[in-house]
Amino acid sequence: MANALVVRTQRHKKIGDKTSPMVYTLKRKPKDAKMFDLERIAQDIEALGGMSAEDVVHVGKAIVRQMRQTMTDGNSVRLDGFGIFHTTFKCLATDAAKDCTVKNIKRVNIRFKVANTLRLANDSIATTKGGPNNIVFELVSEDGNSSGNGGGSSSGGSGEGGDGGLDENPLG
Repeated sequence: MANALVVRTQRHKKIGDKTSPMVYTLKRKPKDAKMFDLERIAQDIEALGGMSAEDVVHVGKAIVRQMRQTMTDGNSVRLDGFGIFHTTFKCLATDAAKDCTVKNIKRVNIRFKVANTLRLANDSIATTKGGPNNIVFELVSEDGNSSGNGGGSSSGGSGEGGDGGLDENPLG
């Protein structure tokens, strides 16, 4: 199992307030996480032996297409074991009722509420060590060397090697 690498950073306690005291916090190591696309997930599912990668991609695209239609019809979508997708919107307020129309809706958002069975936990403080939903965090320095402290794994590794068709996380 690969570890999620984190680094220690220093920032102001109140972000943007230069007069607030400095504090230390942890954040994900930049460019550590990879972005898995549908094709890569399909290859992993195919390796498990249940379906071909092409079938998985077809089903995945069909689910997205149907979810889009269901939500544009004003409904929510629950994917068992995953979560609920629903829409929200931002509407400008008006003083008079006659001025409050659907043209006042400026933005429509898709929100996601994770299912309890999918919630993840920090393995270093979890009550069940090595549980299926536990993430193992490892504290490393900015250059990627393990610091040996911070409650993470003692393996010192930097995760799995190789690209494997993955894109780096654009969010860093």
